[in-house]
Amino acid sequence: QVQLVESGGGLVQPGGSLRLSCAASGSIFSINVMGWYRQAPGKERELVATIANSGRTNYADSVKGRFTISRDNAKNTVYLQMNSLKPEDTAVYYCKANIALPGSYDYKYYWGQGTQVTVSS
Repeated sequence: QVQLVESGGGLVQPGGSLRLSCAASGSIFSINVMGWYRQAPGKERELVATIANSGRTNYADSVKGRFTISRDNAKNTVYLQMNSLKPEDTAVYYCKANIALPGSYDYKYYWGQGTQVTVSS
């Protein structure tokens, strides 16, 4: 019923930039927090950044000053602008959203399928 679809991943050289997008679709009443997480090979999934529907943001220390999260509430879409990319940013990036379905105020978390980001020369 609800789908999160990420796009924008790819291969980029160190110091380069990428912009990820994640669009939520389906029967949606309301979206609270949206965010990005990542998982590198052999490591646990970790938080990258989150944004509330108020616009309040939160970032992992490792990406502060380099990444910017934003959202378009009219499009149910969250973005992640990644600048000054480093090899250690290489990971599968996942979108996560806290969504309530029509007729309910019960918010549940949904995940996207992930998009690969590789930073390498």
